[in-house]
Amino acid sequence: MAAADDPAHVDHPLLSPSFIERRLYQIRLASAARDAHTLVCLPTGLGKTTVSLLVTAERLHEVGGKALFLAPTKPLVQQHADFYREALEIPDDEIVVFTGDVRPDDRAALWDDARIVIATPQVVENDLIGNRISLREVTHLTFDECHRGTGDYAYVYIAERYHADAERPLVTGMSASPGGDKESILEVCENLGLVEVEVMTEEDADVDEYTYDTDVEWERIQLPDEILEIRDAVNEVIKDRLEKLKSLGVTNTTSPDVSQKQLNGMRAELQKLMNNDQSEGYKGMSTHAEVMKLRRAVELVETQSVESVRRYFERQRNAARSSGASKASQRLVAEPKVREAMRKAESFDGLHPKFSQTRILLAQTLGIQDGERVIVFTESRDTAEALTDFLSESFDARRFVGQGDKEGSDGMTQKEQQETLDEFRNGEFEVLVSTSVAEEGLDVPEVDLVLFFEPVPTAIRSIQRKGRTGRQAEGRVIVLMAENTRDEAYFWISRRREKEMKSELRDLKGVADEVEEELDDSQKGLDAFSGGDSAGTDDGESPGAIANGGTAAATTEAPDASTVEADSGTDGGTASGTDTADTNSNDDQAGLDSFAASDEEIARADEKSEAAVEDEDGTVATAGRDDEVVEIVVDQRELDSNIAKDLSTRDGIETRLETLAVGDYVLSDRVAVERKSVSDFLDTLTGGDRSLFEQIGDLSRAYARPILILEGEGLFEERNIHPGAIRGALASLAVDFDVSVLQTRDEDDTAELLLTIATREQTERERSVSVHGGKSTKTLSEQQEYVVSAIADIGPVTARSLLEEFGTVEAVMTAREEDLLEVSGIGSVTAERIRDVIGSEYE
Repeated sequence: MAAADDPAHVDHPLLSPSFIERRLYQIRLASAARDAHTLVCLPTGLGKTTVSLLVTAERLHEVGGKALFLAPTKPLVQQHADFYREALEIPDDEIVVFTGDVRPDDRAALWDDARIVIATPQVVENDLIGNRISLREVTHLTFDECHRGTGDYAYVYIAERYHADAERPLVTGMSASPGGDKESILEVCENLGLVEVEVMTEEDADVDEYTYDTDVEWERIQLPDEILEIRDAVNEVIKDRLEKLKSLGVTNTTSPDVSQKQLNGMRAELQKLMNNDQSEGYKGMSTHAEVMKLRRAVELVETQSVESVRRYFERQRNAARSSGASKASQRLVAEPKVREAMRKAESFDGLHPKFSQTRILLAQTLGIQDGERVIVFTESRDTAEALTDFLSESFDARRFVGQGDKEGSDGMTQKEQQETLDEFRNGEFEVLVSTSVAEEGLDVPEVDLVLFFEPVPTAIRSIQRKGRTGRQAEGRVIVLMAENTRDEAYFWISRRREKEMKSELRDLKGVADEVEEELDDSQKGLDAFSGGDSAGTDDGESPGAIANGGTAAATTEAPDASTVEADSGTDGGTASGTDTADTNSNDDQAGLDSFAASDEEIARADEKSEAAVEDEDGTVATAGRDDEVVEIVVDQRELDSNIAKDLSTRDGIETRLETLAVGDYVLSDRVAVERKSVSDFLDTLTGGDRSLFEQIGDLSRAYARPILILEGEGLFEERNIHPGAIRGALASLAVDFDVSVLQTRDEDDTAELLLTIATREQTERERSVSVHGGKSTKTLSEQQEYVVSAIADIGPVTARSLLEEFGTVEAVMTAREEDLLEVSGIGSVTAERIRDVIGSEYE
């Protein structure tokens, strides 16, 4: 085997022979990650993906089930899929990709046969809410770029579902930069259910030999007077608008250099005025919007290019001319000083000094120093396009941007992105000009120079960008900084945050136990491989082995295969007491021989997973949902709210996603719900938009019991609308459309109400869910059930019983009353009503 014949590579039954390079630090991290839900922090380019791959291979080989790997973008998903297919001895068709390009029905079919699914989180979130997939059999879940696991990001919901639904869960979170401080890292751990933190930096002995110095150089740029005049004209308008906000008492400053934090504070104060229905609040919010737009213009002209601010002004002018334009946009382009700035930008025929300095630095790297590849990062797509055009006059340069189309700028398809990266990697061109799409984990090859067109104010992004150089040889990172501009502020913010992050990660190495204690107690009961016992071995024994014969396995990504990359960290936890420094001794393999569970562990795991748990009465309890499951059909467009997510996590509730022709939620064959916020409802009364009443009309024609839920408070207080008009609308809905109007406080209240109605309909009244208003063609069986269920409003459950008994719709229609009474669920009253409907003369 490779363990004996090729000690430089990892041997494992599921790994391609001589493919994964043996690296001790990766083995240490993988050894820890196979035993607990682990956050893996590793510098960019050092193979976090490989660490996760090793754990995945081990879980699939020893435990079975399937693995799920989540990455935030389509290019990353495809990149990881290519790497996994190369690295694993698993048929390619069992490693599948889930993105929005794959139809939902196709994903459901692919999921059942796949061993490894690599997906974007939004797609998996939708499939879970729609009950198209189950996480029950997933034995390893990887969150790539896991620092995103905060707030409403899909990672948080998926983690909650995974820990609740999976029989044998194991989570690995990966990031080069999990957060700017200890609290941020703890938040990510709590949200994803991680209980261990393994961190390594370039300073660790195991890692040092695979890294090279990457010093950051700062190039100061002085802006010419023409550019400063454009900036100063816009700043005068900002000062004027801040004076107006100051008069409202929401700020004390009129400085154009006001911080984003201060602007957020102003917005909060204006919101309070609006909540009190004070007109000053609405006017102030419009002025605040102007300030935000103007600040963006200043930022572009200072830090990007005159071309980017010229395009920005043009978009603002077009927006002001469009129907429904905001007053803020209209006032902005009409302001004399702004118009003056626009004229100056349009007449400027010089070159922004950052452009010329970029050309000089590229000439030094690619010409004088015989470099091969350079990446230039910029925040603005406008700048990326202008810079690509400019540099193409001297170098072979290509742009690399996101997939979304923006006004005046076409995005790149996933195929175009992949082709561009492949060509860059193969040396077909020498300069890649990229927006932030290439920052996170994407397999951009090592380069001779990474040039930041502007400082990055976020530590996470700064670290990820710098990780593109210094992997296989010494590389340079240069940041262009315009003097006396926002660039300088971002420079200091970036430096401070990066230092804080590195310091926090180093500290985490020494306080790992304290971190675990601060995590939720609910995360302590890791059910590792056995589904009940802690993973690992008793009495301090070392973990099992990934390599046959007790040979330590070490790993990294293949030269051409991209991995998820990371930065900053600490020594990986030393497994089984092995000394991290002893990398040249045979003893370095002690306790790291492999991370395969022992036969006894697996036997215990299988026994526990298959055995039912008996309660005190001797009743056998098995995993899974109760027989009586309440189903709620959710319209795809309702995914913007958290209601469907909330419902999908409830025991005994099954959510299904559909594109509904009418309504937002279907709760039974006769009950469907249209949900409107109070604001949306009031908009229909003041804006002349009668679409609500058209929607309600369609709803009432399709369902016997239509419901309108008004969500939120302040129905009579939020707007200056006469109460009589509101009551008239409510009366029309109830009387003219026969719609029940119910009010809820918020999304949580709405979810509870939907659950109550659905449970009452389906459990107490034994009605099933039927999407009568759906546009999709019904199957023959569904059409037959639909016809029979319409008889005397008996519903689909009884309809199915009748069809099963008599075989055809015709036989049901001609059945005698005494024959009907033989059918389960049909009593004398129902049988008599059926015959009365079928046999009576039409009047």
